Amino acid sequence: MATFRKLIVEVVDGRNLLPKDGQGTSSPYAIVDFCGQRKRTKTVVRDLNPTWNEVLDFNMAAGALELFGDILEVDVLHDRSYGPTRRNNCLGRIRVSSRQFVKKGEEALIYFPLEKKRFFSWTQGEIGFKIYYVDEELPPPPPVQDEAKPPEATPPPVADAGTTDAPAAPPPPPETEAAPPAEPIPAASDPPKPSEEQPLAPPPGEVAPPSEEPAPPPENSTPKAEKQAEAEPPPPQEAEQSNAESEPPAPEQVPPPQSMASIENKSAPLVKVAPFQPLRRPLLSSSNFTADLRETVSIERTSFDLVEKMHYIFVRVVKARALPTKGNPVVTVAVSGGHISSKPAQKSSQTSFFEWDQIFAFGRETPESTSLLEVSVWDPPPAHPSDVAGDGFLGGVCFDVAEIPLRDPPDSPLAPQWYRIEGGAAYNGVLMLATWIGTQADDAFPEACITDTAGNVHSKSKVYQSPKMWYLRVTAIDAQDVNVSPLTALKDLSLHLTVKLGFQMQKTKVSVTRNGTPSWNQDLIFVAAEPFTHDHLIFALESQQPKGKVATLGVARVPLTAIERRVDDRMPVSHWYSLQNPNMEDDGKSSYKGRVHMRVCFDGGYHVMDEAAHVSSDFRPTARQLWKPPIGTVELGIIACTNLLPMKTIYGKGATDAYAVAKYGPKWVRTRTVSDSLDPKWNEQYTWKVYDPCTVLTVGVFDSYAAFQVDVSKQATYPDLRMGKVRIRISTLQTGRVYRNRYPLLLLSPAGKKQMGEIELAVRFVRAAHTLDVLHVYSQPLLPLMHHIKPLGMVQQEMLRTTATKIVSDHMSRSEPPLRREIVLYMLDADSQSFSMRKVRANWIRIINVVAGVVDIVRWIDDTRSWKNPTATILVHALLVLLVWFPDLIFPTLFFYVFAIGAWNYRFRSREPLPHFCPKMSMVDAVDREELDEEFDTLPSSRSPEKLRERYDKLRTLGARVQTVLGDAATQGERVQALVMWRDPRATGIFVGMCLVVAVVMYLVPSKMVAMAGGFYYMRHPMFRDRGPSPAFNFFRRLPSLSDRMM
Repeated sequence: MATFRKLIVEVVDGRNLLPKDGQGTSSPYAIVDFCGQRKRTKTVVRDLNPTWNEVLDFNMAAGALELFGDILEVDVLHDRSYGPTRRNNCLGRIRVSSRQFVKKGEEALIYFPLEKKRFFSWTQGEIGFKIYYVDEELPPPPPVQDEAKPPEATPPPVADAGTTDAPAAPPPPPETEAAPPAEPIPAASDPPKPSEEQPLAPPPGEVAPPSEEPAPPPENSTPKAEKQAEAEPPPPQEAEQSNAESEPPAPEQVPPPQSMASIENKSAPLVKVAPFQPLRRPLLSSSNFTADLRETVSIERTSFDLVEKMHYIFVRVVKARALPTKGNPVVTVAVSGGHISSKPAQKSSQTSFFEWDQIFAFGRETPESTSLLEVSVWDPPPAHPSDVAGDGFLGGVCFDVAEIPLRDPPDSPLAPQWYRIEGGAAYNGVLMLATWIGTQADDAFPEACITDTAGNVHSKSKVYQSPKMWYLRVTAIDAQDVNVSPLTALKDLSLHLTVKLGFQMQKTKVSVTRNGTPSWNQDLIFVAAEPFTHDHLIFALESQQPKGKVATLGVARVPLTAIERRVDDRMPVSHWYSLQNPNMEDDGKSSYKGRVHMRVCFDGGYHVMDEAAHVSSDFRPTARQLWKPPIGTVELGIIACTNLLPMKTIYGKGATDAYAVAKYGPKWVRTRTVSDSLDPKWNEQYTWKVYDPCTVLTVGVFDSYAAFQVDVSKQATYPDLRMGKVRIRISTLQTGRVYRNRYPLLLLSPAGKKQMGEIELAVRFVRAAHTLDVLHVYSQPLLPLMHHIKPLGMVQQEMLRTTATKIVSDHMSRSEPPLRREIVLYMLDADSQSFSMRKVRANWIRIINVVAGVVDIVRWIDDTRSWKNPTATILVHALLVLLVWFPDLIFPTLFFYVFAIGAWNYRFRSREPLPHFCPKMSMVDAVDREELDEEFDTLPSSRSPEKLRERYDKLRTLGARVQTVLGDAATQGERVQALVMWRDPRATGIFVGMCLVVAVVMYLVPSKMVAMAGGFYYMRHPMFRDRGPSPAFNFFRRLPSLSDRMM
């Protein structure tokens, strides 16, 4: 049954609105406008925190959410009939993009801050909404004869269609001839119809809801107030009347709008979109909704402009008839030395046709090359594809490749035709097929059986989507009426709550109680993936028994579909859940065992991390309502690989069946698998939306074991081998520039670093937002706001990331074709967090490189005060005098110096096309084989006890060095504390006395003189210095620490 889509807007309440009536209050009402449909709420009299709780519905197109990005506008106004005022009655405006709409079941209460309507307006407060859409079934239209029964309603279409009423009523024909000129009259004289209240006609059979206001002015408004608000948006009653007067009456049998190609408005006629032209819409900014007409984005995108065109001969075999066989024949297609056989045909019982409906694609090196295309029908299939005749040959048809038509992607698909097959047993047989020459941009390419994939069904290119994951927060508060045995009634009970969701299980802390009312007040966080249809959250109240035993006292189950969703830090509603006897659950009986007080909700304000933060490809929160508009798109062209190493041996020959996987955000793409080639060519192009430039696009190359026709048991035992990956940071890409480069595929294994080959990629970032909006992203927090309001601990976040990675890998492995678990883990860097001495040394060198700049500054200062360069020292003295006497120049001079350093370093910026893995920085060239074996060891270890003892002793040596460094740092800090702690009375007395002397001197002597004297004293010539350490340093070294108290 046909369906239509409705947008539901629940206007809940407002907070802290601006007073407008001159008495410290306002009487607000809201006007909601969407796609030419305007509705209003009631007026809440004199309330700055109004509560409406009204539901408004609008008709919308089913496919317009992602395509157009229409805007829902909400104007909050003050009703001047309650407290007239000369001031502007606008309290604020809210704009919500249709890309933030969610389907019913995912809605949540969100408070949108009111924005200024004009530049000099003053607004404050926020409005709470629930915005979602529902798909309702279209009711069947009423019978036609029922509409023709009333004699007074004689519209022209009905009069012409009603053939049975024409002879019975001869007078109607002259009336129908005069009806067209008077057709606009019923539009203005038909107020009782409920469909006239809305600018867009409701679907047939729909009754207007009783909560909607009629066309006349509402009871809380007067004509005087309408005249006063002419400068502002027209009041709802005027807008509704003007819309009703300017629109014709909606016919009763008009279905709801299914597309947004044209919009009927009160001030514009019906707009028709010209065919074969890309639709362009102005860009909308997240902070400023004024569109720049020079920057537009075309919905139609030029495909495959980053890669090389690859020409293919496409053959679509549909069906055949009049074949002299009762079996399941196959079709063999051969061209240019390539052979592909179809699946066995399915015979239709109704039409007696043999049906295949398969598409084959044969690669061509040059489109001008000529050859012969042969299509033959066999039953049984030939023993070898190169056989041209045999007992099972039923016939065939040949085509000259030079005469095959060329099809461009905008053209419609080529219609298949019937061809008579000849040369075999089928004398009257005919075969329906179509053949054409196209490129990889052809619509049939993704589903075609291509020659370089060896005809394997798992070798096609596919696009995958990660499951939508939520953080599920469970707050265990307390429990009551816990039934315990009489033997333990007077003893202390150690109770804890075990919460289980799928394979995840967490426990609360133990609460000791005697009266059966334990209390926890503890939060537990889980990761849940949509859909939630059959999943349950299980609570089990358990008691710790002697000898380490655990007894389950009661169990409660909560379906995930009944759990509340939130997008902010508001407190969700708590519930009491009854505990049932776990032993009677299977029998269908229930026994009350108490109840548990819980607060359960889905936290949509967090981003569920499945990647490491420094290489993450997405930072958006789970709730779609909180998403910002995309700032652009990134296009990736996976061109080819060269000089790949053989990864396996098949029939005594080294072979590689390579395919590439790219991941950005929740979208995964997989190219087709090119069989038995060390220089595979893909030339496939994909596009992602970019919401944050500080994200990373990851491309990996793998070798497939499923490409060859081996038995299923062997496929399950051999994983797909990794060959290397490439990371591209979006922020390093210039807008509109195409980066086409070759990247080495480096793989680190227990045997050391190995280059598996090279991959050629083409990347382009296209900006879709204004430049200021892109720069504004850098000032926003990287993670959603909930990560800062209620932050998660590092250990907890890493555990949740491991859980999310497992959920994603399980979801991808269930796809068809599957994206295997080892691929997902490698792309998400889930198996690279193990201990590694190589990474310890590499990170230490990174720290040294960071501190090297500070060390250079200290050395330069020491050289200056040592007068190694007298000219530089004299200039520093002059600069010191200038800054001391003019202290306002200190910060400008400092920032100008930093600018000069940045401008100077611009000359020495990296000339590499795009940053890539650095073997030198990773220290993989000079790493020890033993350290690599330790890095790739499993947890728990699978090595021998002797090897583990050797590694443990080495780790103890490293730990002793770290222990010494930590002790030295603690000693220096304790000496600073000892200055005023009187651990050494003489030292503390000296320090306190010197502080008093310095304070008196600085009170009496101007600060500029003190600063100048101190600077000149510090940079005095070496001939005036002592060779030994300074007295201050000697005094600090003599201060006591607590290291002498360590045992």
